[in-house]
Amino acid sequence: NHMKRWWFALGGTPAYLFVVQIVTGILLAFYYQPAATTAYESVEYITNHATFGWYLRSMHKWAATLMIAAVILHQIRVYFTSAYRRPRELNWVIGMALLCCTLLTGFTGYSLVFEQLSYWGATVAANISDAVPIIGSLAKQMLLGGESYNERTLSRFYILHAAVLPTTIVVLVAIHIAFIRMHGVTELKFEGEDPKKPQHFNFFPDHMLTELMIGLVLMILLSALATILPATMGPRANPLVTPEVIKPEWFFYVSFRWLKLFSLSFAVLSTGFIVAAMFLWPWIDAVLRRITGKEDISIYIGIIATFLLVGLTVWEAAVAH
Repeated sequence: NHMKRWWFALGGTPAYLFVVQIVTGILLAFYYQPAATTAYESVEYITNHATFGWYLRSMHKWAATLMIAAVILHQIRVYFTSAYRRPRELNWVIGMALLCCTLLTGFTGYSLVFEQLSYWGATVAANISDAVPIIGSLAKQMLLGGESYNERTLSRFYILHAAVLPTTIVVLVAIHIAFIRMHGVTELKFEGEDPKKPQHFNFFPDHMLTELMIGLVLMILLSALATILPATMGPRANPLVTPEVIKPEWFFYVSFRWLKLFSLSFAVLSTGFIVAAMFLWPWIDAVLRRITGKEDISIYIGIIATFLLVGLTVWEAAVAH
């Protein structure tokens, strides 16, 4: 049955990693001091002096990376199995909101270290949001707590990262799961399956065991990554020295490359347009199917979009930094 396939348990993966994030995040918060004068030193203390601090910080960093990757993969799976069609349109919108919250949590967390790259990454992001029509300058001031990065900025990022966004994610996940329980999971027929066999799949013990196996594999994988490739410290943020190459975290490579290819206002507007289209995709898909008469028109668009996403990410990653 398809629920036995890992591909279909991808929603549980980020949920599992999110729990890891909360636990490691609370432990890191005991030592972290969110102020421009103390942030870098406190992260340095966690990394180099606190007992197992390096391990917890590395776990937190790797779980974040895997969580973002899992949310993106889950979104791709839902898209390509057309699981956003009636009656699941609203749940797709909630999933999109979860994706945005996850990316924002990654961004704010990255900025908390107060390294050169995270400082300038945040500065660039604020300047980009400034280019958004109407709400841009307000968004920038809300984010930074002023016109530019100042002593109040870091505590804002910290509150967003440790309180506002996680709470939002918890609420959205609860609604998301409620919808799934209400609508059930999209049924897909695989070749070689007996059509007469009931396609039912019990949550307990079957789905639970799949998730448990994934959980155990993830713990081993996370531990290995945290030990072999631990989180390091870059140079301390220096507002007076702009680095040669400003590089965001990998999950923003796409937007960064997009910004380099076009003018700022076009890049910002087109990104906004693409994100809005993704939120409204269940309805756009219905219109496209009506116009073209092709049931799987969205699949072709999705293939092109996926190639573009991967292509731009690899391109940005390949640039010397």
